[in-house]
Amino acid sequence: MSSVPKLYLIIAFAPLIGSLLAGLFGTGFLGRWLGRAGAHTVTILGVLISAIGAVIALQDALAGYTFNGTLYTWGAIGGIKLEIGFMIDTLSAMMMVVVTSVSLMVHIYTIGYMKEDPGYARFFSYISLFTFSMLMLVMSNNMLQLFFGWEAVGLVSYLLIGFWYTRPTAIFANMKAFLVNRVGDFGFILGIGLLFGYAGSMNYAEVFSQSTKLAGMTFPGTDWMLLSVACISLFIGAMGKSAQFPLHVWLPDSMEGPTPISALIHAATMVTAGIFMVSRFSPLFELSPAALSFIIVIGAITALFMGFLGIIQNDIKRVVAYSTLSQLGYMTVALGASAYSVAIFHLMTHAFFKALLFLAAGSVIIGMHHEQDMRKMGGLRKYMPITWITSLLGSLALIGTPFFAGFYSKENIIEAAKLSTIPGAGFAYWATLIGVFVTAFYSFRMYFLVFHGKERFATDGGHHADAHGHDDHAAAHATTHAPHAAHGSHDSQAIPHDDHAHDVHGHDDHHGHGGVPHESPAVVWVPLVLLAIPSVIIGAIAIGPLLFGDFFKNVIYVSPDHHVMAHLAEHFHGWAAYGMHAFTTAPFWLAVAGVVVAWYFYLVNPAVPAAIKARSGAIYTLLDNKYYMDKFNEVVFARGARVIGNGFWKFGDRQLIDGLIVNGSARSVGWIASVVRHLQSGYIYHYAFAMIIGIMALVTFFVLMNN
Repeated sequence: MSSVPKLYLIIAFAPLIGSLLAGLFGTGFLGRWLGRAGAHTVTILGVLISAIGAVIALQDALAGYTFNGTLYTWGAIGGIKLEIGFMIDTLSAMMMVVVTSVSLMVHIYTIGYMKEDPGYARFFSYISLFTFSMLMLVMSNNMLQLFFGWEAVGLVSYLLIGFWYTRPTAIFANMKAFLVNRVGDFGFILGIGLLFGYAGSMNYAEVFSQSTKLAGMTFPGTDWMLLSVACISLFIGAMGKSAQFPLHVWLPDSMEGPTPISALIHAATMVTAGIFMVSRFSPLFELSPAALSFIIVIGAITALFMGFLGIIQNDIKRVVAYSTLSQLGYMTVALGASAYSVAIFHLMTHAFFKALLFLAAGSVIIGMHHEQDMRKMGGLRKYMPITWITSLLGSLALIGTPFFAGFYSKENIIEAAKLSTIPGAGFAYWATLIGVFVTAFYSFRMYFLVFHGKERFATDGGHHADAHGHDDHAAAHATTHAPHAAHGSHDSQAIPHDDHAHDVHGHDDHHGHGGVPHESPAVVWVPLVLLAIPSVIIGAIAIGPLLFGDFFKNVIYVSPDHHVMAHLAEHFHGWAAYGMHAFTTAPFWLAVAGVVVAWYFYLVNPAVPAAIKARSGAIYTLLDNKYYMDKFNEVVFARGARVIGNGFWKFGDRQLIDGLIVNGSARSVGWIASVVRHLQSGYIYHYAFAMIIGIMALVTFFVLMNN
């Protein structure tokens, strides 16, 4: 351990120490030595130390100081060592900065958002543990530690999505996330196993050094390229973690967790793990055209069709959730086009503006007294000016407005798909291009419904019947209540206590209790402002070095046969010229069209979307049922698994094992005994006759044999 620089140990383990202190001594597990203030102090301090260390590590990496070493040996199989270690280069250092900085903002924001929640210390312990898990994933130098971090973020996401564990919908959502990710992780561990089996090592550098040899092997019993099978298996793992179609179904339901964890999952931790992993394994993926083609098609489907679902959502958090799905599809398209640096660039810019949008949505929920239905908002601009302006900046970044952070990364993804020659790239280009209009439309539909137009909220203390306007939550709304507006402690659905639905102060306030909206406290809006700054400027600052400089030199490998990044570099003449050129491109005018259509539909003539909905019929039903993916999974996989299980139980267990093998042998013995007992008459002359017959048979046998 002494050979590992202390800085890297501090970065990785400071959040873990904070998590353990808050979890063990702030929740009552080993006493309540830490109060609420103590719980958030130790965790925020741990993440702050880690964030400062990550910035220093990034500066060192940019100066040429990289590290690849072992922390300790976990086990040995013959001459093969299984080790825990760190690989610190510009890729991992940049990810460390993104993870810790966004996590720090979420930690600070949580002080205000979870203010009166009874699980306050437990929540801080979980989100700090989440940060540690993601850091171990991105800092790893081997597949064993990668898998540890991979599973750790899955475990903590399970705990956080189901944080309000007495609510049935939250338990359903976290179990759904856990099971869907197990499907992806099965493919992931198969890919790791193949590479380990044929390369003989878990270490990245040693596996990558054998990439040419692996590319020349075939999968046993087939003519498939071994590397393609391994890479596609790895990417199936990424499809689960980064929520790519069809393993995306868990991510919208993760909204059942508190808003801060929605921001952390969707912006900087779990969903970015798959994008990072494929980029880290670029020396292998580059040698498998089949894997790249698979990746770009899956990414294109996700980018376009998940965006369509965002159009019809009425829950403010779910709109942002489907936006995350769509933007992850954009990143995946870049990976398939061999533009790994563009994917990481969009990952970074997206982390800031998506965290901003989620935390802004949480601020709106607080200001609206825990209302989440956008149809019951409107005109909040004058009540919540800071949340309004930061939401606007985040939305402009999301839709790719020139000079905003999202523009520089998103524009290059579309161009990369256009220039790529990988099979499926043509579909990806049109999907990402159409997705620009879709993104702009649903983003500003949300913006206009929430912050502009007439005020549609109740201010007389009346109750709102439905906070989400969504069938998925109907049952939960019938049985749960929200805490008092002044506390700003929960999402729209509070923790149902075991005996009653009072809030933490014994009040019996109903969900959506009316009142004048108000701006959130400083502890909530300060992180919004701090996230808005990089959402505006980070793209212009980083595009040159990240995409066309030496930032990822000797870190990300691109095959000489794939010329996408070289072509992009030919047309780049600085961030200012790139931004000015945007005004003549199709994506810019598609984004403008999306904003204008949303403005007309929801501010000028609101009757139009209602009429379209009434006439769309089957299309709206298809979108409202999320392409029936949940139904398909329930009928085919869940019910199919039950049918197969019942078949194994009834035929395999009861009839074959119990009926034929176990009880069948007993019945055979009984049948033989029932036949034999007829020969046992009890008369001596019967036995004498049998003996004579036996002797005659034996004599006859020997005579015949001797002749």
